[in-house]
Amino acid sequence: MASIAWMGEGMDAGILREAGFPPVDYDRWVQLAEKALKGLSFEGALVSDTDDGIIIEPLYDRVRNARPLPRSQPDRPWRIIQRADDPDPTRANRQLIEDIENGASGVALVFEGAQNAFGYGLPAKPDTIPRLFDGVKLDDLHLRIDAHPNGRSCADWFVDYMRSRRIDPTRTTFSLGIDPTATLASAGWLRMSIEALKASLPQSLSGFFASGLPGIVLEADGRPYHNAGATEAQELGAMLSVAIGHLRMFEEARQPIVYAAPHIGFSVSADQDQFVTIAKLRALRLLWTRLQEACGIPPAPAAIHVETSMRMMAARDPETNILRTTIASFAAAIGGADTICVLPHTVTHGLPDPFARRLARNTQLVLAREANLGFVADPGAGAGGIEALTEALCEAAWNAFQTLEREGGILKSLVHGHFQAQIAEAREKRAAAYREGKRSIVGTTIYPPKEERPVRVLQAERKAPPSEGAVHCEPLTFKRIDESLSEEAALAETEAVQ
Repeated sequence: MASIAWMGEGMDAGILREAGFPPVDYDRWVQLAEKALKGLSFEGALVSDTDDGIIIEPLYDRVRNARPLPRSQPDRPWRIIQRADDPDPTRANRQLIEDIENGASGVALVFEGAQNAFGYGLPAKPDTIPRLFDGVKLDDLHLRIDAHPNGRSCADWFVDYMRSRRIDPTRTTFSLGIDPTATLASAGWLRMSIEALKASLPQSLSGFFASGLPGIVLEADGRPYHNAGATEAQELGAMLSVAIGHLRMFEEARQPIVYAAPHIGFSVSADQDQFVTIAKLRALRLLWTRLQEACGIPPAPAAIHVETSMRMMAARDPETNILRTTIASFAAAIGGADTICVLPHTVTHGLPDPFARRLARNTQLVLAREANLGFVADPGAGAGGIEALTEALCEAAWNAFQTLEREGGILKSLVHGHFQAQIAEAREKRAAAYREGKRSIVGTTIYPPKEERPVRVLQAERKAPPSEGAVHCEPLTFKRIDESLSEEAALAETEAVQ
């Protein structure tokens, strides 16, 4: 200790200023890197690409004079959202009370039939919301409803309940999550024709805009496309097409879109590809600003809800899912999410139990309160790699958006099956990379456990989604990546035996 103290007394910061370091340019760095690779190809070892074909270099220059992207809630970190998705409202109520008492700052009401209910979900009945919120203090909570076939009715029940409780609008925020396109894409049907929907929705939602409750009414939900296999650009392009469709409805109803835009939000999936996820959220913020400017209205910051990806989750060795969701939620926080929901690690086996829910909640608590990720609005600003990825994703997403618009918008593209085919192509290309060993899943394709361990989940009946309506399309096929690989392996084994 004495020698350390002596060294500290003699050291001065000026030593570093006077020290001489030989200049190293990019070419010299490449030479050193190739030497370390010992004969391996520089491009093959250190250069990669995304699902959209965007090249990712190993090193980038710093971007000078970069400006941080604004968030919709710049004065506070993101809100920690827990899912209420138990078919038993009484049990869901106990779960919610425990979540709030232990750090959650919001709740996502996931009703049956929602694409992210995964076969479970709250009953879509008028008494569900009062039972769920019984004894729950709603002040300063963020309350959201995830898109599902009965979204319009549940939104009415939600607003009626908020009025009956006389909730102070300044002390809570909400998102009604109304997105008929997400319902059509995931369920394959709508209750009314597209023309009737466009004609009736603006008028029916005018009461929500006048209710005085601050928050999001309409949403552009990218999760159905991501979980079905879409690339980042396809997911972003779909959300832009949904958002512009929302604005067009109000314009055609002769309602000022400048008042509607702040009530449009976005839901996005975050996976374990950390830098691409950060860039995807930053790109969404830039694209929404650009879209509003193109419409001639002052841009409002994008309100972004993030849920960790279901397609990345694995059934084998489910504890590895904790690592995946931690990286995904970290990336969502760095990318500027306003609310984040982490899927419990046992969701691949059934309805998660309290222990899995607690781990999902604590993942965010550690990132927010111990790692302090929410203290900086846009940590990626100026980082060469993040800025380059963001710019490339903006360009690719805008191209995907324009393709959908040329097809008449995402609703018509889905009805004709065009967007499903594009997503299926991307999904197959990704699956081929896993089959060929270019990508891997820890615990599944590499380092699988020697034996399966029992996984605890709650007892609940899994229900098939309803399939009735006036407008039909081919629903998006949803399979986790590990499910696709397992089915292919089983099929190959069967063919070999035959």
